[in-house]
Amino acid sequence: MAAEKSSMITLVAADNSVFEVEANIAKEMKTVQSYIDEFDQNTVQIPLPNVFSNDLAMIIEYCKKHASEEESKEAKEEFDVEFVKRMKSDDKLRLIQAASYLNIESLLQFLAKAIADEIKNQSVEFVRDYFHIENDFTPEEESELRKENEWAFK
Repeated sequence: MAAEKSSMITLVAADNSVFEVEANIAKEMKTVQSYIDEFDQNTVQIPLPNVFSNDLAMIIEYCKKHASEEESKEAKEEFDVEFVKRMKSDDKLRLIQAASYLNIESLLQFLAKAIADEIKNQSVEFVRDYFHIENDFTPEEESELRKENEWAFK
C-alpha cells in the first residue's frame, strides 16, 4: 500500500476539488511535472488555480487514455473523436486554456485543431460569437473594412 501511495499525486482544482492521480498521468501535465521535480511528490498537494474541477476531470480522462501503453493509436484517435464530440464550444475554449496552463502539448494541439475545424469557412459573425468577441466597429467602419478587404470575404 505504501508503494501505491508514493505513485499518487494530489491535484487541487481552483474550486478546491481534490483529485488523486497516478504519477505517470500527472507527468503528462508539464506544469505539474515541474512541481513534482521541485518538491517531494509524497507529501505535496499541487494547487491548480487556473483549472476548475469539471475541466480537470476531463483532462485527467484524456491523459489516462493517452498515457496508456495498452491502447492502440487507433483506439486513442477514436477516443479523441468521441471526446471532442461531447463538448460544446465553451467547453473547448476552457479546456484549451487549461491545457495551455498545464502545458499539455498534445491536448493543446488536438483542441486547437478541433476549434480550427469548427470555425473554418464560417462567417465573421460566427467566429465572433464562438469566441465571445464583441464587435467594436460602427456599421460604417465595418462596411469600409469589408470593402477594403473584399478578398477576405469571398
